[in-house]
Amino acid sequence: MLRPYSHMIVADNSGAKEVRIITVLTNNKHQVGHVGDKCVVTVKKAAPNAAVIKGAVVKCVIVRTKREIRRPDGSLVRFDQNAAVLIDDDGNPKGTRIFGPVCRELRDKGYLKIASLAPEVV
Repeated sequence: MLRPYSHMIVADNSGAKEVRIITVLTNNKHQVGHVGDKCVVTVKKAAPNAAVIKGAVVKCVIVRTKREIRRPDGSLVRFDQNAAVLIDDDGNPKGTRIFGPVCRELRDKGYLKIASLAPEVV
């Protein structure tokens, strides 16, 4: 459950290191983001000479959350940190690599490219 002004690390090699949520692009009225939701974020920390610069406003998809995710079989999945992957307008990742595991729910929501680039799908 991520709200506006929540900080996340970036789990790809696009050049951004840390982002802060401006708004969650979802239909619920509370603007709470879960795994697989799109967000509009601002870049707070970035690598020097990268394609994405500090202060840029970009879109991302949430790939990991500290809040547990309940699956239909009754199991719970949670991670140590909140993480996101920067995407373009078509939903494709800006980076060419993804670091760390991602949730299986991304595949159900149509982010097949992100799931295939990740080293592990949990």
